[in-house]
Amino acid sequence: METISRKIARFVTNLRYEDLPQNVVHEVKRFLLDSIGCAFGGYRVEDVEIVLQVLHELGGVSEATLIACGGKTSAYNATLANSLMIRAMDYNDIYWQQDPSHPSDIIPAALAVGEKVGKSGKDVIVGIVLAYEFEMRLCEFAVPGIRERKWHHASLTQFVSPIVAGKMLDLNEDQMVSAIGIGGCHNFTPGAVTAGKLTMMKNTVDPLAVQSGVIAAQLAQKGYTGPEAIFEGKEGFVDTFGGRFDLAILTDGLGDSYRILECSMKAYPTEALTHSPITATLELVKKHNIQHRDIEKVQVKTIARAVDILADPSKYKPTTKETADHSLPYCIAAAIVAGKITPEEFTEEKLKDPAIWALLPKIEVIADPELEKVFPELKAAIVEIRTKNGQCYSMRVDYPKGDYRAPMSEEELLVKFHSLADAVVSRDRQDQIIEAIWNLEKINSIGNFMELLIADK
Repeated sequence: METISRKIARFVTNLRYEDLPQNVVHEVKRFLLDSIGCAFGGYRVEDVEIVLQVLHELGGVSEATLIACGGKTSAYNATLANSLMIRAMDYNDIYWQQDPSHPSDIIPAALAVGEKVGKSGKDVIVGIVLAYEFEMRLCEFAVPGIRERKWHHASLTQFVSPIVAGKMLDLNEDQMVSAIGIGGCHNFTPGAVTAGKLTMMKNTVDPLAVQSGVIAAQLAQKGYTGPEAIFEGKEGFVDTFGGRFDLAILTDGLGDSYRILECSMKAYPTEALTHSPITATLELVKKHNIQHRDIEKVQVKTIARAVDILADPSKYKPTTKETADHSLPYCIAAAIVAGKITPEEFTEEKLKDPAIWALLPKIEVIADPELEKVFPELKAAIVEIRTKNGQCYSMRVDYPKGDYRAPMSEEELLVKFHSLADAVVSRDRQDQIIEAIWNLEKINSIGNFMELLIADK
C-alpha cells in the first residue's frame, strides 16, 4: 500500500503555479503582507534580539536575507530568525480545528531557501500554498487534537517545513519522501511551552521546527534517507501517540480546493481563543460607555480548554508579555481599561497598570458545555459585564474579526501592516513592499523582494 508520505510527495512535486486558482494566489499575498508586517513588529522584541545575537556569533554563508536587520546568513539560520520575527508578537495568522497552528510561521522556509537557490515569486507562492495546505490538514487529522493530549502543535510543523523547503530545492518524489521522514523525527514538543507561566519558548518552538525542515530538505537533496511510513508505520506518529486519527484527511482531495482559504488572521496580538471574548468585551464597552471603575464583575463563558490554558492561577498574575497575551483575564481587563487591544497593551509599563490589576480578580472565566458543542466550527464566547449600579450587559460572539468568515478588509490589513512597520521602514519603502507583494508573481528572483525588507530607519 502506498504510504501517506509518498502521496503527499507526489502532489507536492507535481504542483505548479499554473494549477492555482487566482483567489488562492490573492490569499497568499494577503497572508504574506500580514506576515511581513508581523515580522517588522517582532524585529525588536527581546527574544528576537537574543536569537540574532547568537546567529551572528555562529556565522554562516551568505545565502538568505535577515528581515529588517539586513545582512545575510545561511538559509537554515535565516529561516529561524525570520520565522521568530513573524511569531514573536503572537499577531500572525491562526487556524484552529482539532489543533491550533500558525501556518505563516513556515513562510520563511520558502523565502530563505527560495532566495538561496534563486527562485521566483511564482515559486514562493506555490511554497506558501503548500505550507498552509499541509499545516492545516495536520490540524484536522488527530481527534482529539494532539494539544488535548498535552503536545504542542510544533510537533505538526516539523512535517510541513521540509515540504516547503524541499519544493524550493526541486526535490524529486523519493527525496521529498525522505525529507518528510527526516523532519518528522526530531521536533516533538511537549505542551509545557504554553502551560502555566510562559517563557520565550512559547513563540520559539514553531520557528525551530521550521528551521529543522530546511536541514531535512537539504539532507534529502544529498541522498540522506528518512523513514517513509513516518505517519502510519510501526512506531510512527500515529502508533506512538495512540488514539484516533483520520489519516484520509492528509491526502483526500488534494488540489480540488485549498485550505488557505479557510485560515484566519489575527485582529489582536493574543492567543486565538481570547479573540471572541475580546471582541465581545470591546463591543460592550463601546456601546454602553462602560468605565472600568464602575465594574463589579465580568463573567466570560468559553470552552473548557480555554479555561485550562488561559485562566489558570498564573494567568491572574501575569508578569511577562508571553503570559499576559495568553491570559484571558488580563486581555479582558486590558480591553476594558484601554478600549482596545494592541501591542501597546503588553508593554512592561502596561503589565503593571494598577487599573488592569484591580480588574483581574473581578473576572471569572467558566466553561460552557453549550459552547463546547459548537467548537471548533464556531469560536463562540459570551461576555457578561455587571456594573456597580446593577446594570448587566451581555454579548455572544461566534467568531471574531479576522476569522475567514469575517475577514479583515484590504484597508484593515493595511492599517495593521503600517502600524507594525512604521517603526522599522519608511512609508515610501512600505509602499514598495506592498506593491511587490500584490505583484509577487511578476518577481523573477525572490532575493530582489527580500532586499526591500531591510530597515531604512
